[in-house]
Amino acid sequence: MPQTHPAIETATTAAPAPPAELTLEERLTLINTEMTARLDEAAVAYEVNTAHIDLEPVDLADIITDPVDTGPAPLPDLYPTPVAALLQRAHHRLLTGGWCKDALVDAEGARCMLGAIRAEARGDHGLENSAVAVLLEAIRRKFGDVDSVPGFNDAFARGRIPIRMVDQAAHLAGARDL
Repeated sequence: MPQTHPAIETATTAAPAPPAELTLEERLTLINTEMTARLDEAAVAYEVNTAHIDLEPVDLADIITDPVDTGPAPLPDLYPTPVAALLQRAHHRLLTGGWCKDALVDAEGARCMLGAIRAEARGDHGLENSAVAVLLEAIRRKFGDVDSVPGFNDAFARGRIPIRMVDQAAHLAGARDL
């Protein structure tokens, strides 16, 4: 006899809908919430792990101090000869004290090329004249026929080239043992 199986009724239920994709705002909110929870947990762990450490309060005045004003760095003696050393000092004066045009010294204390040489010569007119002669020669080597050091100085709006020429004149005087 053929065996019959009772009919099994299967209830057809709809498959669960896939979760809706989160928007960017929802994902950022979720990540922010998770990170806040992690940071709170880490803060508690830090407090627990460091509670036994006895610390004295630190006075920041003992740690943070103002720099000591020592003035400008001393100028190294690069040139042993007097004219080269004078031009080196004049170059340093122009770098630290400032450069000007149309005056030996302006209201702020900046100097032109000749003013810097004169200040560093300290009244030694022979040394001053020698330095100016070497400077004029260095200028003429680079720029051709130039009438005078003050005329060259005043032809520029900025001091970059005149200051560099004083440095090159110091090198020239040093090479000539002047």
